[in-house]
Amino acid sequence: MKVHEITLEKKYHDAVEHWRRHNFKDYELLLENWDRYFPTDERFCLCAKLELGTSDQVQVGEHRGEKKRVAPDELTEEEARHLLGIIRAQASTEFGSIQQHSGTLERAHDDQDRFWVLRVMAEELRHGYQMIHLLLSQDWSKASGGVTGREMVEEILSMQTGNHVLDAFNLDYDSFLDNITFAALIDRVGKYQLTMQKVCAYRPMADSMPPMLREEAFHLAAGVIPLRRWAKRAAAGDPFITMTAIQHAVNKWLPRGLEMFGDERGGETNVKFGFKDMKNREAQDLYLEEVRRMIRDINARFLRARFPEIGAEQAEQVLADLERNRGAHRGVRHDDLLRLPDRRFFRRKGEPAFAMVGVDGEAFTDVEEYLRHLAKNLNEGYVASRDMRNYAEALRGVAAGTLAVADAVKKMPKLKRVGGTCPCSKGVRWVMEEGEGAPGAPASGAGA
Repeated sequence: MKVHEITLEKKYHDAVEHWRRHNFKDYELLLENWDRYFPTDERFCLCAKLELGTSDQVQVGEHRGEKKRVAPDELTEEEARHLLGIIRAQASTEFGSIQQHSGTLERAHDDQDRFWVLRVMAEELRHGYQMIHLLLSQDWSKASGGVTGREMVEEILSMQTGNHVLDAFNLDYDSFLDNITFAALIDRVGKYQLTMQKVCAYRPMADSMPPMLREEAFHLAAGVIPLRRWAKRAAAGDPFITMTAIQHAVNKWLPRGLEMFGDERGGETNVKFGFKDMKNREAQDLYLEEVRRMIRDINARFLRARFPEIGAEQAEQVLADLERNRGAHRGVRHDDLLRLPDRRFFRRKGEPAFAMVGVDGEAFTDVEEYLRHLAKNLNEGYVASRDMRNYAEALRGVAAGTLAVADAVKKMPKLKRVGGTCPCSKGVRWVMEEGEGAPGAPASGAGA
């Protein structure tokens, strides 16, 4: 397919470069070593990319069969406002991901893993740049309440870890294991969102998706392939990598990934407007099945590394027996393998928000017992975090009947910056957001 490459107006391109110098210090190092680590791949371009030759007809929803819209004024005010929320959320996640990765990048076990994550960060930067292009290339004033494109860009580039739109992008990484688990799980959600938005009734958005999806495929590989290698090293007895550590990282990120789809009961608006082709629960179900297959593949590789004398077919049989009997095979127990957490486990938004459901689906009635269960099944760094402390306080209120679930969702605080919009300004404070994040409402454009 042919792609049209677009550079932002100089002042906005320079603003992104300014942000990059503060938040992505190894960018130039990546470009200098691109040919060494990615010799067969096209050189990186910080630009917006629009696919040429895509369908010009609306494919789903109440406008199906009509011409796709090419300007916000061709959408209803409600449609334009909803789509603007999707675009701003998408932009926030792209820049937020870079900030998260930066914190533990130097803890990579080897240079290949590090440069793979650097490439992910560069492509996330381009994806954010792409969304800024969508915000600036048209007049969104009727949907933005008078907020200008310049102000929207300024807001996006001022966000730090703690005040991004989606919760998954407000959690600090505890180790490089978070870098790769995030890529395997959260970037996989991104793949689903981009795939659903390929049909978008707003053509500039739809044309943005194919180039982003091709890059997203590498992001998944940057998570899955290292996880496979790490599982093999765990099987060989590496004292610094264990399946338990990997499981705890999965337990941390999967609940946040599920919430990125929005409330399980929602999504009809996106389909009705023609912005996506699946409702939330439908997409979430497919995502969970894909993660299940990924985990099973890693377990099979663990067994083959542990028992090198057996072939792939026999390893699959051993895995099937362990899954069925939950017993042991030559010293390897079922509990030594990775497992998919229950979809209700450790949820803070959506249908199961603040339900006390264990990693294997077991129900808890005592809040302190449940918190001990979480502490046992999450890594120590995260358990000691302020995020967990605030969750525990809200959960205790829900369990005691002094706090409604909807209010508990809103009660989770965010870290907000104060002062100027330049990332040089480091002032922060904890605030409570009023009227934000009720279970039945979308947390972002990903939800409704």
